[in-house]
Amino acid sequence: MGKFTEFELQLKSMPVGVHDFEYHLNKQFFVDMESIEIRDANLVVTLKVNHKGDLYDLTFGVSGTVAVPCDRCLDDVQLPIEAQYHIVVQYGDDYRDDSDELLIIPESDNTLNVAYMIYDTASLAVPFKHVHPKGECNKAMSAVFKKHRARVADDEAAEDVDDLLDDFDDDDDNGGDVDPRWNELKKLTDNN
Repeated sequence: MGKFTEFELQLKSMPVGVHDFEYHLNKQFFVDMESIEIRDANLVVTLKVNHKGDLYDLTFGVSGTVAVPCDRCLDDVQLPIEAQYHIVVQYGDDYRDDSDELLIIPESDNTLNVAYMIYDTASLAVPFKHVHPKGECNKAMSAVFKKHRARVADDEAAEDVDDLLDDFDDDDDNGGDVDPRWNELKKLTDNN
């Protein structure tokens, strides 16, 4: 048995009408897909197939959470995702997937494996920015960023880094001593 056999739809033997399927995705699904970004998941996928005789109308719904590396501290951050995807599948002479709305598969195919459609739908639903809420980033990584803050030479990049590091500044709740040189440098950027 293959890794994704549970995602195979028996199209040729499917009776005309509406058919509902549900899949639960976890870490193993994304490991099998060799996903680099998604490290863990707790997703529910609903699939509604409306077989209309000569075509199959597929509607996917994906909801739940995924774990991805935080852009700031690289620890895993849980992100909620919610997505829908719709495609029409029909039989033809050759395989054609040059449209986002229509997939043509050869008459010789009895099944359609939807695992990659589900993977793409879930992956594209992950927000572009992956960050912990303020105060939840890894404190050790925050300290490393602060240590290297002064090494940024380009003013525009320095502002971007300062914006990022301001989030880390808000994360500090240890109240520890700050190197006085940082306070003096901060005064320079505050004056601009």
